[in-house]
Amino acid sequence: MQKSDNTKASPVAAERPPRQKRTKTIPQDTHFHGPLFPAVRRNSTAKKPPSDLRVFIESESSSLPSNRGNATPSSRSSSSNGSTGFNVNSFGERDWMYPSFLGPHMGRSGVKVKGNKAQKPLTISEELKKEEEVTEVVAVSQTRTQTQSTSVSQTRTQIQAQSSARTPGVKNSLVYYLLIFSCVFFASYVIYLQDRNVKLEDENSKLRRACSIKGIVENESTRVLQLEQSNSTSNFGNADSRVIALYTVVVTLSVPFVLYKYLDYLPQIKNFSKRTKIKKEEAPLKKRIAYRVDVCFSVYPYAKLLALLFATIYLIIFGGLALYAVSDSSFAEALWLSWSFVADSGNHADRVGIGPRIVSVSISSGGMLIFAMMLGLVSDAISEKVDSLRKGKSEVIEKNHILILGWSDKLGSLLKQLAVANMSVGGGVIVVLAERDKEEMEMDIAKLEFDLMGTSVICRSGSPLILADLKKVSVSKARAIIVLASDENADQSDAHALRVVLSLTGVKEGLRGHVVVEMSDVDNEPLVKLVGGELIETVVAHDVIGRLMIQCALQPGLAQIWEDILGFENAEFYIKRWPQLDGLRFEEVLISFPDAVPCGIKVAADNGKIILNPDDNYVLKEGDEILVIAEDDDTYAPGSLPEVRRHFFPKIPDPPKYPEKILFCGWRRDIDDMIMVLEAFLAPGSELWMLNEVPEKEREKKLNDGGLDISRLENLKLVHREGNAVIRRHLENLPLETFDSILILADESLEDSIVHSDSRSLATLLLIRDIQSKRLPYRDTKSTSLRQSGFSHSSWIREMQQASDKSIIISEILDSRTRNLVSVSRISDYVLSNELVSMALAMVAEDKQINRVLEELFAEEGNEMCIKPAEFYLFDQEELSFYEIMIRGRQRQEIVIGYRLANSEYAIINPSQKSDPRKWSLDDVFVVISSGD
Repeated sequence: MQKSDNTKASPVAAERPPRQKRTKTIPQDTHFHGPLFPAVRRNSTAKKPPSDLRVFIESESSSLPSNRGNATPSSRSSSSNGSTGFNVNSFGERDWMYPSFLGPHMGRSGVKVKGNKAQKPLTISEELKKEEEVTEVVAVSQTRTQTQSTSVSQTRTQIQAQSSARTPGVKNSLVYYLLIFSCVFFASYVIYLQDRNVKLEDENSKLRRACSIKGIVENESTRVLQLEQSNSTSNFGNADSRVIALYTVVVTLSVPFVLYKYLDYLPQIKNFSKRTKIKKEEAPLKKRIAYRVDVCFSVYPYAKLLALLFATIYLIIFGGLALYAVSDSSFAEALWLSWSFVADSGNHADRVGIGPRIVSVSISSGGMLIFAMMLGLVSDAISEKVDSLRKGKSEVIEKNHILILGWSDKLGSLLKQLAVANMSVGGGVIVVLAERDKEEMEMDIAKLEFDLMGTSVICRSGSPLILADLKKVSVSKARAIIVLASDENADQSDAHALRVVLSLTGVKEGLRGHVVVEMSDVDNEPLVKLVGGELIETVVAHDVIGRLMIQCALQPGLAQIWEDILGFENAEFYIKRWPQLDGLRFEEVLISFPDAVPCGIKVAADNGKIILNPDDNYVLKEGDEILVIAEDDDTYAPGSLPEVRRHFFPKIPDPPKYPEKILFCGWRRDIDDMIMVLEAFLAPGSELWMLNEVPEKEREKKLNDGGLDISRLENLKLVHREGNAVIRRHLENLPLETFDSILILADESLEDSIVHSDSRSLATLLLIRDIQSKRLPYRDTKSTSLRQSGFSHSSWIREMQQASDKSIIISEILDSRTRNLVSVSRISDYVLSNELVSMALAMVAEDKQINRVLEELFAEEGNEMCIKPAEFYLFDQEELSFYEIMIRGRQRQEIVIGYRLANSEYAIINPSQKSDPRKWSLDDVFVVISSGD
């Protein structure tokens, strides 16, 4: 019976597809838990299930029986009806739901389950066999699920990446849609035009047939028909060309807008076509193109003009094409009309028809826009040129001019001195190059309110450190270059001057003239000379003023004499070659110039060395030049030797030096050099009091750092007092009535502000004078009497020394405008430091050889400028000529260059009419160049 049942079931088994072979065996106690293969039963309306296959599935809490052969059908049936098992016969194929990631109909590819037409009860062996088949199906499904779950996750990742990459592609599709629409539209329009053309040809042929029927003359009709035929042929060709022209204009005008709209998507389309990844850090194409255009306009100055020209040509050509497409005129005529509309927007008023009017108005509008752009470019070019001229950016085309590099408070007096020096030649050209605005420089120069006497001052804005700016002011053609010190501290100012000298040495064309460099610290002078070489002449402003202040303090009235000699308004130094004087002794040369005073010889045999106050027996040789003091370089010449009486006059020895007491108010960075000069000039036992805010220990350190050894001072004794010179109680603690000279220095801490420094100097001066006036009855006159012993007959010197019964006060004034204030305060003597430095710079700029003369006259050793009493050269009321006094001065190895009468306020340097005799008084004084022995 069992055998027959198996035989009947064989057709069902034959209809099943072959089972897949397993490579892995599954044990009998294998369970499939969890939601991986959920089976959800649906409510079915079928009374009979379509399948007789039963699958027994246990829950997680139950397990399959270990020995299925002992299970009875009743027990299995009861189990199938329980809560933990389900009968397969009660489910159809639609009653199973598979996970979505297994793909559609995943279960159907496995075991095909079919229901029997007549359901029959199965034997135990058949049920076991079907259960094994179901187990195999579940195992295969689990293996496929594991492999497909991995592939599905990878597929999802790829799909997400492709979806993110295809997002811009959706946007790019708009471009394709627009292009397709344009093509369809234009193709439809072409078909319409062709159909229209065919209709017109039919009408034309009908008209010709009608004309031939009416009996028109044969020759005339033949000519007309031929003309019409040719016109029709040409019109057909023109129609095609006009359509093409219209399409060209429309496409050409629309393409820029489309490109501008979708320009940023082109790299994405390119990368998508090449299957490459988009670089997120790359800038958009629109920005890159805008950047390139900006760079082009910035680098190439004519790019804007070329762009405007291209836009004009573009408008004329495409405007002509548009006119050609909508009118009956030829292409050449259309181009000419387009140009006329661009040049004159009113020419389109006579156009007829909607199309020509629209095109002509568009061309005229573009022409007005181009004309406005052209006006803007022309206006910008003119404004830029005017601004360059106004700001001093244009090139200076000059030669033999004086070039001033930098800007400082000395510039005003420097320009004045150079203008006076150029007055004899009708004026010159002075070029100023500074890192300031040109208008500001011109306004500051205009505020000086002095006559330039024909000299032109040209200002240019630029940096002396830039070679292009130096070439802009024709640095290679200048006859002299002056480098002014900046308003910074000494070290920074000298460092800037050194960089400027390096820039000057880098000029490829070379320098025609010499370079005069204003230095602030004497210690930095050798470095600048080392860099510049022979072309460099240095003037150390602080060193010059410090030495001059000491000389003026020891010899009252010397400041005014130095102003006369250094300035070009009176007599100054000149060096020139006079061949007719070769072979004469210096004593004869001394009286050979009626309008000049010889002071020295430039020896050609000794590499041009200048000898001040040479020996009388020195004989001039060929090539030697003579140093003189004269009004101008063209106002003197040697004449015949005058007859000079040589009377014997006893030589009066110089009075002995007595100790002096000097006060320094303030602190200068070169105060150590001033102390060394005082050490050389003063007698032993002299005292130097120093009042400033620098602590005493720090003072000694600064003096030692400057190279001054206090222990080796033999003539000076330093007395330190710490205090502020503008505080009255600090000054009252000093014995102000006992000082022979008081020097008010421009303090180092205030040297950057000349107004503040001068205000401090004036305040100190007024306080000292007020304190001295109150202590006048108790004033010790011993030092004054000692000082007057050598000048007992000189009322002028006595007046300067007394200074209204007060000490000689030398105040360092930085601003020349403060001079009037100082004169009102009846100061005994004063120094205009900036003005004297400007005079020295101007003199060295005119002739660099004069720098050797000034260096020797300002030094503590060698020849010096002195004021000597008349009793050294004459008797009281003696009648002598100036030549005779010069000869008597040679007995003392001195060169008399001028005098000051007792009743005069100013000294006369290089007097005229030297051979005329006159009476002299012992109260007169003479200005001489002495050897200093």
